[in-house]
Amino acid sequence: MTAVLASVRNLGEARIVAGCGVPWIDLKEPDAGALGAVALATITEVVATFGSSHTVSATIGDHWLSPVVIPAQARAVTEAGAHYAKVGLYASAVSPVMIEALRDACAGGVRVIGVCFAEAPPGADDIARLAESGVAGLMLDTAEKAGPSLRGLMSAVALAAFVTRVKAHGLLCGLAGKLALADVMPLRALGADYLGFRSALCAAQARTAAVEQTAVRALMQEFNRELAPVTSPLATAVQTGVAHGLA
Repeated sequence: MTAVLASVRNLGEARIVAGCGVPWIDLKEPDAGALGAVALATITEVVATFGSSHTVSATIGDHWLSPVVIPAQARAVTEAGAHYAKVGLYASAVSPVMIEALRDACAGGVRVIGVCFAEAPPGADDIARLAESGVAGLMLDTAEKAGPSLRGLMSAVALAAFVTRVKAHGLLCGLAGKLALADVMPLRALGADYLGFRSALCAAQARTAAVEQTAVRALMQEFNRELAPVTSPLATAVQTGVAHGLA
């Protein structure tokens, strides 16, 4: 069953999303980049409040161009209490240096979620290599927050192929990237483990604005609607695309 992940920047925003029924709290500083990191003290504070009742993840910052720093950063957010460390990486033809950095991070018991970018999505071979590095999960997000949304960058067939391939390796699978209410039902139908939101939860749908309770409630209301059976045109396209390895 697909869950909601809400990206928040502090304990106050975490209280809002938790109070609306969001089960996964993701700590991220939107003013610091696509995967901007919050202070370690903020992670500890949120985990002390919600760590026993919610899944808590934290981003390590925009370090995909400097893989050497990833293991230490991932360990730091884990030691602060996060259940998962989210690490950005350009996963299309992922480099050996990045694979080694991920192996190093995971070897210490850190549960890493690799954040792949829809601007350069991973293929089947890339996903297999990332799975072998020991990561706990993979997700798709957008690197350019001023650009198109996830569904503006990738087709339903390509997204379904990503979900199928990631889950075939026994990994957690997530989808995010400027998602709006209109994206909820189509993406839920693909069967990812979670969908990530930030902009849709904020004032004027601006990711750097504050999270608003009314927006979170609207999302959860949409998310809790009964999922209708996938209609035959999309089902056929997805099945055909995955069967032929399209991405």
